[in-house]
Amino acid sequence: MTNRRQSGLCWERATGMMPSPQHAEREPQCAFVPDIIHNQDHLAVVYDKGQNPPEITIREVSGSVHTVLADGIAVAVIARTSGPVLSPADVLLVERST
Repeated sequence: MTNRRQSGLCWERATGMMPSPQHAEREPQCAFVPDIIHNQDHLAVVYDKGQNPPEITIREVSGSVHTVLADGIAVAVIARTSGPVLSPADVLLVERST
């Protein structure tokens, strides 16, 4: 069931979402997901099915620049000129089928 907040997400235009790694790498990956209804794009962290969802933390780099970490691994750097600071609750967690 899709909630109203996520109904404008354009998954077909998501960037950075890669197929499941064929190697031993199991780190989470980041994807940018446009939202055409709310004019507020989203960040998604993609992890493999069967793995525990990663713990998301946000670390300030300087001023309006923040690093998004998934289980301590940097997956994105976000720079905002206005608006609230990104919080872990703002990051979508997506389980990828293998």
